[in-house]
Amino acid sequence: MQELENTIGSAQGNEDEQVLSFRLGGEEYAVDILRVQEIKGWEKTTPIPNTPDYVMGVINLRGAVVPIIDLRVRFKLDDITYNESTVVIIVRAFDSLGTQKIIGLVVDGVSDVHSIHTDHLQNAPEMSGVIHSSYLKGLATLDDKMVIVLNIDQLINEGILGDISALN
Repeated sequence: MQELENTIGSAQGNEDEQVLSFRLGGEEYAVDILRVQEIKGWEKTTPIPNTPDYVMGVINLRGAVVPIIDLRVRFKLDDITYNESTVVIIVRAFDSLGTQKIIGLVVDGVSDVHSIHTDHLQNAPEMSGVIHSSYLKGLATLDDKMVIVLNIDQLINEGILGDISALN
């Protein structure tokens, strides 16, 4: 884990867009490395009543209350287990006013840091499904596999926080 964190730190200085890839179910996803604050092992959360099933609860992260979202549940994936490779990626998203939101994303495991040439990032096809295409930055082929690059601002603000605020 420390080696990966060192890679994250050194990757931020390159010209290409850097992404952190992770596993959800049998698929590879990625987020902009500049939005990743840290990677933590899975820990018990404090549940919050009347929230969607994908909101696991909150944790105290150095004095800040951070909501923890299980992306596997949010994306309606099967076979959700918690084991030694399950991690929480703490990410920073910004709303339309520029206000920063800190959210933890539960994933099956972290894969690697990759450099993506922006001209190699393909638009996501318009399809109806659990993951709205506006939550996707695009698709990239890395090491002979397709990686789904998430638009973390859209996903957090509309696909998660928007759902939660609609309940109130």
